[in-house]
Amino acid sequence: MTGVERPLGAGDVFGDRVEEAERFVRLLGAHGVERGLIGPREVERLWDRHVLNSAVIREVVPEAATVVDIGSGAGLPGIPLAIARPDLRVTLVEPMARRVAWLDEVVETLALSSVTVLRGRAEEPGIRSRVSGADVVTARAVAPLAKLSGWCLPLLRQGGLLVALKGASAAEEVDRDRAEVAAVGGGAPRVESCGAAVLEVPTTVVLIERVQSTAGSGRRARKDQGAHRG
Repeated sequence: MTGVERPLGAGDVFGDRVEEAERFVRLLGAHGVERGLIGPREVERLWDRHVLNSAVIREVVPEAATVVDIGSGAGLPGIPLAIARPDLRVTLVEPMARRVAWLDEVVETLALSSVTVLRGRAEEPGIRSRVSGADVVTARAVAPLAKLSGWCLPLLRQGGLLVALKGASAAEEVDRDRAEVAAVGGGAPRVESCGAAVLEVPTTVVLIERVQSTAGSGRRARKDQGAHRG
């Protein structure tokens, strides 16, 4: 089986939209390497390592949520998530023009009416003004957790959820960056697995709820650090 052949578990994740997922895989397999979206070795593992790996985070995304995918790149995890969950409204945010062009083409080709593409970075005021108040922000292989939280948590409504797709060292990253996450308004990070029923290696995610405003949390973090030093 090659990376562009549909695995048995795909139907369980995508349901009656599995053909759209398959079309996305074929597009990525045909054009991803030449357009600098994926490495040559990734073509053989598009389904498991990239598309299903992304789509299974549907398990932790609330119904009818507004989702912002930061640093979307090839459309991961935003496009597989949007295919698997048509109830979601998904905005893909990507700074590089050639990748934005790719995302626009995919959205049009697959007729993903619930997906919007924006060019920019999460920390830019223009992007923040357009997507703030989201229910969920996703990010895959974008930045360390401390920096990622500073970019993404301000985009969330109070009680909204950052879903960061991470690797095997997620727990170590959480321990290292816990204070920085709290300083920008995040609650206690939780490490969870998604897709255990369909993936040989489940997707590891770090979930962080926005529990307070950035300004307030920053003051509290500085006060706590000062008390600790004293």
